Amino acid sequence: MARPLIGISTYWVGSARWGAWELPAALLPAGYPLLVQRAGGLAAMLPPDGPEAAAQTVARLDGLVVAGGPDVDPVHYGAERDPRTDPPARERDTWELALIGAALDGGVPLLGICRGMQLLNVALGGTLVQHLDGHRGPAAGAFGGHIVKPVPGTRYAAAVPEAVSVPTYHHQAVDTLGRGLLATAYAEDGTTEAVELPGGAFVLGVQWHPEMDDSDARVMRALVTAAS
Repeated sequence: MARPLIGISTYWVGSARWGAWELPAALLPAGYPLLVQRAGGLAAMLPPDGPEAAAQTVARLDGLVVAGGPDVDPVHYGAERDPRTDPPARERDTWELALIGAALDGGVPLLGICRGMQLLNVALGGTLVQHLDGHRGPAAGAFGGHIVKPVPGTRYAAAVPEAVSVPTYHHQAVDTLGRGLLATAYAEDGTTEAVELPGGAFVLGVQWHPEMDDSDARVMRALVTAAS
């Protein structure tokens, strides 16, 4: 059986360095494609493009991952900017919202990771908490960890039925759920840690970073299975 092609949204960065070179680059932490490959898929990077290209791009994929990254611009959910919210990443917001819309319209399996989960919620009309204390990690650029408990009977619980410790680095979270979304896992403090659309195509968002956990590829395997 052919391995499904999984597209992963990707950063544009103004400067990256490798060897003798320092140039603008399309960049993606290696954990994302490695996780797709471990789960049985083929990984393709999707750097930002015009939103009019999203439907054609998604039509060529078997599944879509919207990766983690900077905060979603609160303009997309009608909120005033908290001073602790990241500067807007307008090009990436526009591109990834278009990718999510195309995947939902086309029934293409979708997994949102951290920012990707938040953006999925916003795409469906939901809102975000712009700052949570104690979730971002022990220091800048260092992942923390906490326990996530699944809601029995959900798509997420079918993939990961037990409570697990997950790698985490975020300070924003789902506030009001988007249209049709169910909260399907929680942190011990009640923060929504996974959301999904019941029925139909596979649509799941997780608040943590499964690409940083070498021991557990089950969330990505669920996407790859749905995409096969």
